[in-house]
Amino acid sequence: MSRGRALLAAALLTTVTGLAGCSGDADGEARQVTPSATNAATAGAATPLQNQKLDWKPCPPPSRSEDAGAAGRPPGPDWECATLRAPLDYAHADGEKIGIAMIRAKATDQSHRIGSLLFNFGGPGGSGVTTLPAFADDYRTLRTRYDLVSFDPRGVGRSNGVTCLPDKELDAYYAADATPATPAEQNALVDRVKKYAEGCQKRSGKFLPHIGTTNAARDMDLMRQVLGDDKLHYFGVSYGTELGGVYAHLFPKNVGRALMDGVVDPSSDPLQSALAQAAGFQLALGDYMAACTKTSDNCPTEQQINSLLERLEKKPVPGGAGRDLTQSLATSGIAQSLYSKEFWDYLTEGVEDAENGDGKILLMLGDSMNGRGQEGTYSSLQASLNAITCADFSQRYTAADIERRAAEFHKASPVFGDFMAWSLLQCTGWPVKGEWQTPDVSAKGSAPILVVGNTGDPATPYEGARKMAQELGKGVGVEMTYRGEGHGAYDSGNACVKSAVDAYLLEGTVPAPGKVCS
Repeated sequence: MSRGRALLAAALLTTVTGLAGCSGDADGEARQVTPSATNAATAGAATPLQNQKLDWKPCPPPSRSEDAGAAGRPPGPDWECATLRAPLDYAHADGEKIGIAMIRAKATDQSHRIGSLLFNFGGPGGSGVTTLPAFADDYRTLRTRYDLVSFDPRGVGRSNGVTCLPDKELDAYYAADATPATPAEQNALVDRVKKYAEGCQKRSGKFLPHIGTTNAARDMDLMRQVLGDDKLHYFGVSYGTELGGVYAHLFPKNVGRALMDGVVDPSSDPLQSALAQAAGFQLALGDYMAACTKTSDNCPTEQQINSLLERLEKKPVPGGAGRDLTQSLATSGIAQSLYSKEFWDYLTEGVEDAENGDGKILLMLGDSMNGRGQEGTYSSLQASLNAITCADFSQRYTAADIERRAAEFHKASPVFGDFMAWSLLQCTGWPVKGEWQTPDVSAKGSAPILVVGNTGDPATPYEGARKMAQELGKGVGVEMTYRGEGHGAYDSGNACVKSAVDAYLLEGTVPAPGKVCS
């Protein structure tokens, strides 16, 4: 999991139904942020890429690389698609170009249109071209004054989505033992990770050095200019908050109204992030079990879940269509179910069924985590996620490194700790060096950025929001808290969160720092 696997579904599957209400607002007047009519950062002659005209056309059906489970239907008549031309290598901007797939729905009230609102739904690796129209109802209020716009970042989906292994080999890869207990099992895991990296180099090696977050942020500023916006108005979820922070660091004067939801801690390295996520998923599991026992007599205990996972390591159970539910797939499925309260009933039923020899539900959830469609095809989600993570972070962990911290991970989460610890091998042997130890998101001179943390968030623990607000800098990061469950806040259905965010994005009213919604 870590940034590598647990952020997979991020906002794509966050449709929590929450209770409305606000409490504990901090004192202080709200501030106003208004769109700018000028942009000194882009003064002077525009380049050919900045002057390019996007050829908006009706959208085609989702491709396999975007969404392995897509039904093959285009998103509908409100949506238009286009391809942005961008440099493969910004250090040689006059050289080879790549295409960045984009999608938009125009503002419904053109007379009061603010501009474009650019979405990134996280991962990294999630397809914005597929996700935005799928969840557009959540953003219909924002669409009154914004063109809703999203994109497949470079290396994702239609934008040269990374591929690493054939589908059948991916089935075996995700089913294999991910928590080695012996030297032989460790060697087998290291070999699998090496083979995966070699597959990525073989099939996508040309793009691997150029698909990190910094280049995605540069693409976003090119989009801003081509779309005709003086400022970038932005809605980032999960990893999208890290991308937004890097953008604000690189282009602070170009930031308009920007929201960060389900916030990544930019001060944490991969090991620290994985350890925090282990604790976050353990907290979410505890919250699920506490809620479950209030309404049902059939709730699994932590001991039951651990016993089930131990049994599956030795003897998988049938999962349908000739596939088995293994320990690794079940762990992924349990983690997937904690992204939203709407999935909790699936977890209850899935654990019970697996104990009785039927692994279908947990396997379905595990497949969702891994980007596998029902027909056995995989999207680029996990491969893109892995490639972007390894292009960003320079840390390369060994089996010995993980063994030294194993007890700490297990203490943080008896259920998920071992799995998350060993996932840190994902960049070991990667063919491209990482750019940073941790990303720089300091954004002196930027307009205020609203940062919303969820106290029950498993994938991006609540503490990350405060760290992000601090790292953005005084007067830039404005922290707000949602006391809820699931990943993210805006799509939870909480009226207080939605009202505050809408007032900020639509009217420029920045909530007083410390505002709390519950």
